[in-house]
Amino acid sequence: MESFGGSSESPTEPKKPKSKTLRKPKETASALKQKSPAEFFAENKNIAGFDNPGKSLYTTVRELVENSLDSAESISELPVVEITIEEIGKSKFNSMIGLVDRERIDEELYDDYETAKAREKRLAKEARAQEIQAKNVSLGKKAKEFQPSKAIKGRGEASFYRVTCKDNGRGMPHDDIPNMFGRVLSGTKYGLKQTRGKFGLGAKMALIWSKMSTGLPIEISSSMKGQNYFSFCRLDIDIHRNIPHVHAHEKRDNKERWHGAEIQVVIEGNWTTYRSKILHYMRQMAVITPYAQFLFKFVSDLSDKNVTIRFARRTDVMPPVPLETKHHPSSVDLLLIKRLIAETSKQNLVQFLQHEFVNIGKAYAERLIGEMGPDFNPKMTVKSLTSQQIVRIHQLFRQAKFDDPCGDCLSPAGEYNLRLGIIKELHPDMVATYSGSAQVFEGHPFIVEAGVSVGGKDVKQGLNIFRFANRIPLLFEQGADVVTRSALKRINWNSYKINQTQDKIGVFVSIVSTKIPFKGTGKEYIGDDITEIASAVKSAIQQCCIQLKTKIVKKMQAREQQERKRNLSKYILDATGAVYEVLREMAQSHTSKKKRVEDEDSELLSKVSARMITKETLREKLAQHVEQVDFEMALEYATQSGVSEEPREPLFLQSLEAEDNFVDLHNPIFVFRLFR
Repeated sequence: MESFGGSSESPTEPKKPKSKTLRKPKETASALKQKSPAEFFAENKNIAGFDNPGKSLYTTVRELVENSLDSAESISELPVVEITIEEIGKSKFNSMIGLVDRERIDEELYDDYETAKAREKRLAKEARAQEIQAKNVSLGKKAKEFQPSKAIKGRGEASFYRVTCKDNGRGMPHDDIPNMFGRVLSGTKYGLKQTRGKFGLGAKMALIWSKMSTGLPIEISSSMKGQNYFSFCRLDIDIHRNIPHVHAHEKRDNKERWHGAEIQVVIEGNWTTYRSKILHYMRQMAVITPYAQFLFKFVSDLSDKNVTIRFARRTDVMPPVPLETKHHPSSVDLLLIKRLIAETSKQNLVQFLQHEFVNIGKAYAERLIGEMGPDFNPKMTVKSLTSQQIVRIHQLFRQAKFDDPCGDCLSPAGEYNLRLGIIKELHPDMVATYSGSAQVFEGHPFIVEAGVSVGGKDVKQGLNIFRFANRIPLLFEQGADVVTRSALKRINWNSYKINQTQDKIGVFVSIVSTKIPFKGTGKEYIGDDITEIASAVKSAIQQCCIQLKTKIVKKMQAREQQERKRNLSKYILDATGAVYEVLREMAQSHTSKKKRVEDEDSELLSKVSARMITKETLREKLAQHVEQVDFEMALEYATQSGVSEEPREPLFLQSLEAEDNFVDLHNPIFVFRLFR
């Protein structure tokens, strides 16, 4: 019998198959592995805004600028921030890392190599395009300027930039610098308060990107107020262990008595594609922080690419520093309650409830404990609570009524600063601002401020939307944002005398909170699914529009008044001549007794005959009558339009060079400074 393999075997003596020894899986294959926080963010850099080289350059600038602002504001110092992006060519970068430039030997190895066939095809295509262009020109047709095809850019042709940010802030303690930059998820911003940061990464992610793209360390210079030295530190990060790798850390003489920080990092980037985003970010940051002075520079070997922009300070009135607050009972989860119990210094349950949460007084805490059940009492040790008892506390927190948290811990920009920022950067024809009162979502307080402008410099027709969260600009994923949807779909602009498509409209909305409900992995927009925030945004924009309507109606009234006056004045000369001729003929008839008139008119005709009434006097009287009629019509128009409020105009008084011995009296649209 022929087998499957092709050999014949006896059926009585079947061949025993060879037994295969099963390999045991290696024990290490199932071993658990652990990633450090630095390693996680390095592998998922898009979460922190480092999607590609261009976005990484933008995010690096943003993180450094926001850190500088936080540092200066923390010591109530008016921020002065200098940001420089220096383009580094390939040869210069290679010399920085100690690499010698080499010429290509085998051109076909490279992905930008163009074969003879591809080159022939490209040249033939260019020749046809030039021929068509010449034909169109000869026929008098409008033809686009011919542009030759660009050479293929290889994947390895990266662009590198040195980003430097210098400020006049608090500075950093000498010994803390390595951990502040070389250890991910360690910092001073953690806690329940309004912060600019989204992940708490700051410059750490820029360092990780630098290590991934260039391998070069970051350099930090820092000095605190009153120090006669400044700290210099050069370091990178051990991504797998999440610890700093220090190359140099020393103290140097601080002759200038400078305080603040200067951070320098070399990264791969793309200035060409993200130039506009970076400049828009700086402009919008100048709008929301008019009390700061920014100097932005882009430096290149090609002088025509260089950019220098100074965003001047417009006011020296700063918002208050945000305060850290306690958790609201309705906003906590089980994990947070357990952490608070582990960290609390209070001994018993009633003290824990009273001191670790907002809006729970002693009497209310005792009522809550009484509602929890017989297993609870006010004097019981908080550390002795079982898991079941903690679940009971959490359930009651979700069901019980609590007063809303107040907004005293928040630090909005303020109407005054928002108005000044809009005027300073956009130069609009008119602007209105509004700051709402503190409201609450999911136990977190928030404040919405809004500004709407009409007209201005470098503003496109239609809606131009500027979004801010905790006083930082949001430039990406605008379409899904609550501000965009409110402005486009929930505001009837025509009812406020604003043309949504023809007018140059700027819509500015700033939301501050202890917890910004960002959406998306990059945290670039605020969702439209939170009713409290959507309603507050719509209301704030509407309040601005109501103010603008008053101004627009007055402007329309003035324009129509001028038009009426112009139309009436146009006929004064002809009307005067015609009336005077009639009066003169009547006066002659009256004098010759051909046609007598009554006593009232006879006096008028006598004055005409005596040249007491001339063509000039009639013209003056008619002009006065036009002015009176115009005024009465304008008054009637204003009454019918319901205009009762005078438009609020911006006012800025330059601060005096004097000692800081004054008291500020704040108003939504101005600050009155009283010097003692």
